[in-house]
Amino acid sequence: MPSELRPGRRLGSRVGDVTLFVLTGACGLAAVALVVAIAYKVVDGSTLAFSIFGLQFLVEQVWDPVKGEFGALSFIYGTAVTSLIALLIATPLSIGIALYLTELAPRFLRDTIGALVEMLAAIPSVILGLWGILVLGPFMKDHLEPFLQSFLGWLPAFSDTPNAQGILPAAVVLTIMTVPIVASVSRELFQSVPPELKDGALALGATRWEMVRGVTLHYTRPGLAAAVILGLGRALGEAIAVTQVIGNNVAINADLFKPGDTLASRIAGQYQGADTALQLSSLVYLAVILLIFSLLTNIIAQVVVRRVAGRHHV
Repeated sequence: MPSELRPGRRLGSRVGDVTLFVLTGACGLAAVALVVAIAYKVVDGSTLAFSIFGLQFLVEQVWDPVKGEFGALSFIYGTAVTSLIALLIATPLSIGIALYLTELAPRFLRDTIGALVEMLAAIPSVILGLWGILVLGPFMKDHLEPFLQSFLGWLPAFSDTPNAQGILPAAVVLTIMTVPIVASVSRELFQSVPPELKDGALALGATRWEMVRGVTLHYTRPGLAAAVILGLGRALGEAIAVTQVIGNNVAINADLFKPGDTLASRIAGQYQGADTALQLSSLVYLAVILLIFSLLTNIIAQVVVRRVAGRHHV
């Protein structure tokens, strides 16, 4: 009897299959249970604020612990603006870095530059925030913001006095934190493109740019969409570095030079020092909003990836 058909061997294989199924299923259920537990605890902690303010909390701008008046609108605005600016800057920069490392850089530079880019992701956010205070903020106040004002000062977004702390410095810090994530994922995607597709395009007379545009970018569109959404999720949830450079001001300003605040920054800055149960519950209410933002971001990422992938295979 062949060894693969022996009863003992078949029994061992079945036990292994069952064990693998149970262990992997338990891991999957544990992840789901953890997410549910976190969501339940956060929602439960916000019940006091929700019972008092309701959905009006989302459209109120005031944040006054003394009077017991709280609202999330300015923090929602700050989160959206800083994250979108960071994404607008980081996306082309990250894709450009990834394309250079996979298509243009000499072989001896690829690993070195790639490692340095990925190292940015390993830098603690508090260190980046400190660098933002000591280096980035003064540089932007003295050089970059006056430069932007001289050319774009007629726009409301660049009309105020340059400031070392504000929405724009926070967006730049978020950009620095987002670039290594999007660039690393994009680089892996570009490296996964079959070489015969690129060689075929070049053999048919396409220039390198035409090959990149028509083959590399087209082939990796689903993954690039996911990478960008992943970077957006990173920007939405960052707290410490943003707290250090955004100015922590409760206001909705069209001018990017003025201070502001975000959901994560407000939670990190005030949770430990909350004076009343209502203020604590309001901060947890902000966490619920941030959690919903993260959930929506992931859902949108899945929808975008599936749609782009569907078009890609048509």
